[in-house]
Amino acid sequence: MSHPASPESSLHDQLTLALIAGIGPRLRAALLAEFTTPRRVLAASPTDLSRVPGVGPQLCRQITAARRQIDPQAELALCQQHGIEVLTSAAPCYPRLLQEIVDPPGVLFTQGTLLPTDSLTIAIVGARQASPYGVQQAERLATGLTQAGLTIVSGMARGIDAAAHRGALRAGGRTIAVLGSGLLQIYPPEHRDLALEIAQSGALISEMPPRCPPFRGAFPQRNRIVTGISLGVLVIEAGIRSGALISANQASEQGREVFAMPGRVDSRVSQGCHRLIRDGAKLVESVDDVLEELGPLVESATSIHGKRVNHPAELQLNEQEQAVLSAIDADPTRIEDIISTSQLPVHRVLSTLSVLEMRHLIQRRGGTLVSRKTSVTG
Repeated sequence: MSHPASPESSLHDQLTLALIAGIGPRLRAALLAEFTTPRRVLAASPTDLSRVPGVGPQLCRQITAARRQIDPQAELALCQQHGIEVLTSAAPCYPRLLQEIVDPPGVLFTQGTLLPTDSLTIAIVGARQASPYGVQQAERLATGLTQAGLTIVSGMARGIDAAAHRGALRAGGRTIAVLGSGLLQIYPPEHRDLALEIAQSGALISEMPPRCPPFRGAFPQRNRIVTGISLGVLVIEAGIRSGALISANQASEQGREVFAMPGRVDSRVSQGCHRLIRDGAKLVESVDDVLEELGPLVESATSIHGKRVNHPAELQLNEQEQAVLSAIDADPTRIEDIISTSQLPVHRVLSTLSVLEMRHLIQRRGGTLVSRKTSVTG
């Protein structure tokens, strides 16, 4: 009679399977579909393993030798030494959206902190050789979307990715970088300082073992996590054969929203975005274009202490900001009434109104009137 694996041995099994060279996300899914658990995959005979499409003689030998040749305890010790957490799909902080894709990572290596509010995410991707205009727009939109309460996800590549991360950091918000290498092999190397900032204000994640160097096939795998962890993906500058277009296609296959920012008609890095828009991607000029499209998705995922809220930015308000917002109706509300209801000094109400407007929670109605946006589509 077999006994269920303990949590520790189950983690060792999952980590061992993840460390076998040649087993990518789709092959892992096929192995688990055949054998149901990592433990049974590792215990399977070469004859049984060979029945799984994609498993040849060499990989059979690697799988059957894995328990002797791979030391998951040593890998866990290395992770602990460097502040890296190992998450399986059963971990409470494993991203919920990522579990919905057809080939989720069995193991995630993370530095930093993943929070429940990170289910409200938007990916921003684009050209590595971005124009100054593209970099400026990526930073602007990342800043605005962060102020609106969303977490920014990207791949920490040169160009648009790095600009998106920096825009989120500049706004004091959260950002997640998904790497195509191990967390101890930061790529590109000039982004080591950026990686440290991201880990302090969000998280670095990878499905690659910590010491794994970057390799060509890792980046398409990385891109499916970037889109899979997000409600939607925004493409800013992309050539016709850009990896960002691959990400957009993956996002569409995963049921995510696809957005694109138009550019100059004579620019090579605008061609991919224009094709996406022609094929049905939402054209984006401002933060509100994204918020309007994401509205129903955001509202279904947003709550404070179990209470439904109308906008993700409400999750980030302090006590004073919540008091002022609560005093504002969907109908035009006089500022003097807000002062009276909130019982706060005039100068604090006025400064807080500016913050709430910046976060897309209220809108000016002219003169001394403001109104609350009843939803992100309002």
